[in-house]
Formats: sequence, C-alpha cells, structure tokens
Amino acid sequence: GKPEIRFKGYTDEWEQRKLKEVLSFLKDGTHGTHADTVDGPLLLSAKNIKDGTIRWDEADRRISQDEYEKIHSKFSLKKGDVLLTIVGSIGETAILKDPEGITFQRSVAFLRPNEYISSDFLYAKIQTPAFQKDLESRKSTSAQPGIYLGDLAEIPVEYAPSLEEQIKIGEYFWQLDHLITLHQRKCDEVKSLKKYMLQKMFPQNEQKVPEIRFEGFTEAWEQRKFSDIAARESFVSTSASDIPSVEYEDVVAEEGRLNKDIRLKEAVKSGITFDGSQVLYGKLRPYLHNWLNPDFKGIAVGDWWVLKPINMDKNFLYRLIQTQQFDNIANQSSGSKMPRADWNLISNSEFMVPFSKEEQSKIGRYFDSLDNLITLHQQKCEELKKIKKFMLQKMFV
Repeated sequence: GKPEIRFKGYTDEWEQRKLKEVLSFLKDGTHGTHADTVDGPLLLSAKNIKDGTIRWDEADRRISQDEYEKIHSKFSLKKGDVLLTIVGSIGETAILKDPEGITFQRSVAFLRPNEYISSDFLYAKIQTPAFQKDLESRKSTSAQPGIYLGDLAEIPVEYAPSLEEQIKIGEYFWQLDHLITLHQRKCDEVKSLKKYMLQKMFPQNEQKVPEIRFEGFTEAWEQRKFSDIAARESFVSTSASDIPSVEYEDVVAEEGRLNKDIRLKEAVKSGITFDGSQVLYGKLRPYLHNWLNPDFKGIAVGDWWVLKPINMDKNFLYRLIQTQQFDNIANQSSGSKMPRADWNLISNSEFMVPFSKEEQSKIGRYFDSLDNLITLHQQKCEELKKIKKFMLQKMFV
C-alpha cells in the first residue's frame, strides 16, 4: 500500500520484503567473556543505546586492543550500520556514526542495509509501532527476554521503492530527533544550573551569607527554627465538589508541576485543603522530592505537608524545602514500612533565612524563572515526541 502522509511527488506503491532481504549483513555482538582494562576500545551493551543515541561514560567497560581485534577478525563495523537492542531492553536503535574503538556485546544486533534501503529509513522504520509490535511478538519468554537473529530476519519490512523518498523520510525523523535532543539538553542544563544555584544562593556549612547574592543585600542571614517560619496545616474534610485533588502520581518529582489535568479526576472530599498561599511537600519516601507550585489550589490527598508561611515569602519557603540541607533532614525518616519525614525533627531544625522580605522574594522569583525554563523545554520535548509518534504511524505503511 501507500502511507497516509507522504512527501510531494511520490505516488508509487511501497514494496515489502523480509528484513534479511534488505540487509547485506546481520550479526549480533560478541558472546565471549573478555577481561576489562583501564584503557582500550569500548565494549558496550543494550543499556548504552537509548533514544537514538549511543551513550557511554568512563564507567563503561573497556577491553584490550588484542581482544577487540579478535572479536573483529572476521567482520568490521561500518559507519551507517544500524544498531538494534535484542536482549533485555528490546527495540532501541541508533545509527553508528563512528565505528572506531567501539564494539558491542550480544545484546546488540548489527543491521547493514543493502541497495534496497537506506540506513536513515531503516532506523526510522524500526521505531514504528508495526515494527515494534513484530519485535514484541518474536520475543522469547526466558528469564531475560531476547530475540533470536533468525526470528529477527523474518520480520516484514515495507519500504518506498525510491531511495530518494526514503532519504527524505529518514532526514525528517532525524530532524525531529535532533530537536527533541536539543530541548532535552537545554532542559538538563537548566536543571543542573538550578541545582548549582540552590547550593550557592543558600548559606552552606554554618555560613551566615550565601556565596552568590543579589546586588544591594549585605546583611547576614538569621538562623530560624523551621516551626517559626512555617506551620503545618491540619487535615479537614470538605463538602466542596469542584476542588481538584492532588496525589503523588499527579506530580512530576523535582519539577513542581502536574503531569495531567487533575480537574478531569473525580472530586475527593477529604484531605488537606490548600488555597495558593501555602507550600505543598511530599513527606513520604520516595516522594520527598514531590512538591507543587505554591500558586495551585486544591486538596492534598495522601501523606503531604501543607505548609503555611509565617512572616515569610512563600516562594522563598518553596525553595528552602528544595535545598540539600532540608533534604538531608527530611531523609532522617521515621517509620520502617513506609518511612515519613519527621515533623518534630524538621520543625525544631534551624535554617538560615534572609531578614529582608525583598531578598526572599527575589530569590523565589529567580528560581521561578528557572522552573519556567525547565517546564518550557520539557513541554516542547513532549510535544515533539507526540508529533514523532503520530508521524511514525502516518508516514509508513
């Protein structure tokens, strides 16, 4: 047949062959055991292939040059080979850009397209729901799921007869992946900056002033018990039916945002109400990093603390609970089966806070701007991933 969405000028019916018929080379990585070395070629596995990229760091395995040459005595990897994970995490794929000094364990298959198909097209084709479904149906049911090369070779592949059309399709998805990677990288950079500034804009190691400070503020910060700057709201029942409820799974950890439209949920009438003047903090492990933008209004359902600022800027309080100092104290949890942060411990702990409400407010607004940037890039990533998912369905047969 033909795909629903197509580049202008192409009308030919697509063809179908088995995967082995559009490849000139199909093999998996080494099955042998190899001694690790400090230096030498990389020996990677399925875990190193994620979201179209080959990821490795200094903790990954390296083998000797002799071992590497022994593995490749009868074959060599080439630029443009398509990598596919076939053991454990199945179906991740990437195009090999630089084959020098790198090889893989048996959890990765090497697919080298022949004259019928381009590497970029095959890379995109592997990510389609149809191909992923075929992979799933051929998966072995052993303790560690895997796909035999013989079964992989029989998967049907529909492709455009024109290599020019294939290349255009491959380039389109490469551009989408590039944009997704770009926004994810920006998001990660801002997250790293936020983590750094939470260390530098709050006093550390019993210091009375932070390392980084807004211009015009020189007064020493003051030490205050947490119970003097925040009160814990009590549980109340409500008859309201139009107030949304917030549970742990509704919140993106460390980002202070909701991952769904909770107004669509059925209303819950019991919990701790919050009206936008308090700070919401998850007190149950592993939800200590679940907090919510303080402007939100609703009912907290579950083990939350709803914290009411006492003569304290709420946005500053919202940032204080995200610092490493607060996290260290909160992690000294009470309870064995379901550990919770200990209110008595935290309420009696002392924290350094600026005397000036203006300085508190500026710090809060600065971190608001970082959170907004993180959310912006994350939303763009999610939008692009949705577009990619849609187009993978519509641009292939």
